[in-house]
Amino acid sequence: MSLPATLRSQIEAILGDPIRKVELLAQSFGSRLDRLYTSQGRFALKWASRPLPLAMAAEAHGLRTLAQAGVLAIPEVLAVVDPAPADGYAFLLTNWLDGGNVRVDMAVLGEQLAQLHRISAPAYGFDHDNYIGGNPQYNTWMQEWPHFFVERRLRPQMELAAQQGYLPTTRRHKLDRLLARVEDLLAGVERQPALLHGDLWGGNVIPVDPQGRPGLIDPAVYFGDREAELAFTELFGGFGPVFYQAYQRTWPLPPGYAERRDLYNLYHLLNHLNLFGAGYAFQVDQIIQRYAG
Repeated sequence: MSLPATLRSQIEAILGDPIRKVELLAQSFGSRLDRLYTSQGRFALKWASRPLPLAMAAEAHGLRTLAQAGVLAIPEVLAVVDPAPADGYAFLLTNWLDGGNVRVDMAVLGEQLAQLHRISAPAYGFDHDNYIGGNPQYNTWMQEWPHFFVERRLRPQMELAAQQGYLPTTRRHKLDRLLARVEDLLAGVERQPALLHGDLWGGNVIPVDPQGRPGLIDPAVYFGDREAELAFTELFGGFGPVFYQAYQRTWPLPPGYAERRDLYNLYHLLNHLNLFGAGYAFQVDQIIQRYAG
């Protein structure tokens, strides 16, 4: 695969080195991810001519925020251009993190994620909106977590589902009942805003050295309840007992987490419903039925 000539020239000027090879890794939500090879090493380039609005800039800011925390290995942002010039491309250029063909040390990941979650803020949210997959994620600050979870997480996905025809009358009515109960369902928990990766599934965790030290990529950063992050790690297969034991040793979760876990995952399942279609409707309905009362 090759890069457009104008983009190649831009990247080579930034790196000060010719690109020897371009390897396509993925394409999603209008953007393409390439691995670049130069005499200096390898780099990751995400680019698009018509990307989601300010998606590259939002991802770059999320990466820098996680890197500033100084806990986990995070790709270094070398350059970001967003929005795209009229005759060019939006792009995000980072160094390439790769520990080779080794397993991530899940105990270290558990410990370090708990340390990351210790980084707090005065409220829930973030200083800009970003994306969760290909859908907007709204992060305007709010003081109370249950209100934030309803107004910034569940309700926008619910409205998008309605626009796309995924919210028949019965599902809508049950979701309305559930939203009215969220404050009670999440009550009685001692919590604080925690710095979250925001999209923490297995594909966004990589080894960065031969010892399997963990690194994180593709964030959807915000300050939220750490239980929401742990819940998502369990949605698609889980990270394994070593990870959860290490996290709990480092910073135990409040009692009752298991009862709240599926409620938090409703956000991601609604997002998957909106992104990928009705195949996720059954899981959505199961959770709604459980919590709507």
